Amino acid sequence: MSYPSLTITFLGTGTSAGVPMIACECPVCTSPDKRDNRLRSSILVQSEKTTLVVDTGPDFRYQMLRARLKHLDAIVFTHAHKDHVAGLDDVRAFNFFSQQPMQVYASDMTQEVIIREFPYAFYESKYPGVPDIQLNTIGLEPFMAGDIEVTPILVWHLKMPVLGFRFGRFTYITDANRIEEHELEKIKGSEVLVLNALRKEKHISHYSLGESIEVAKSLKIPQCYLTHLSHQMGRHADVDAELPNGVHLAYDGLVIKV
Repeated sequence: MSYPSLTITFLGTGTSAGVPMIACECPVCTSPDKRDNRLRSSILVQSEKTTLVVDTGPDFRYQMLRARLKHLDAIVFTHAHKDHVAGLDDVRAFNFFSQQPMQVYASDMTQEVIIREFPYAFYESKYPGVPDIQLNTIGLEPFMAGDIEVTPILVWHLKMPVLGFRFGRFTYITDANRIEEHELEKIKGSEVLVLNALRKEKHISHYSLGESIEVAKSLKIPQCYLTHLSHQMGRHADVDAELPNGVHLAYDGLVIKV
């Protein structure tokens, strides 16, 4: 199958608290290595014609400024936890310059939270300057966001359903600790897999480092990047040097092409 070329930029690779974590003096949070500074997890996906973001966490405004992004066509949401939706209000800047509503793709469950968290964006009589959002309901069927085909992948965040996404040869999964066999089939054949790995120790609702590596191995994905990392994982330079061939820690600002 022929897929369009995509450029992926990691806008954030940290967990819900970010790294450094407030008030923490651990070696990771005080590290001078810029790769140990991690905003909340999000990626930018760009084809020749379409630019979309996966998730708008609390750092969304700064991520857009840091990436110097001038235009955004769509936002695709994995789930409704605060560290993935809290920055949605800042799409109003894109609305202002494009004079178009922002196309938002989300499950019914995620849309309920978005409407509850940002009710003023959906009032019949809106205050001037509020976000202009066009909600698009997604399930598990592939859909088009501009010229990018997106295949949702159901994963489990303990008991919460979360959506991962495959974009051509690239698959992105965050906030997962279980993926059922029939959903794993959707990932096979990817050239690059991004998977969450919270820390080295086992966690109740996130893959650990070892568990993520095992998933990548079982799927025979050539390149795997780990994201949604907490300060408990350790310093980037130390951990990345210990990883098997083809597995890397992602970091904010990393750009890959697929």
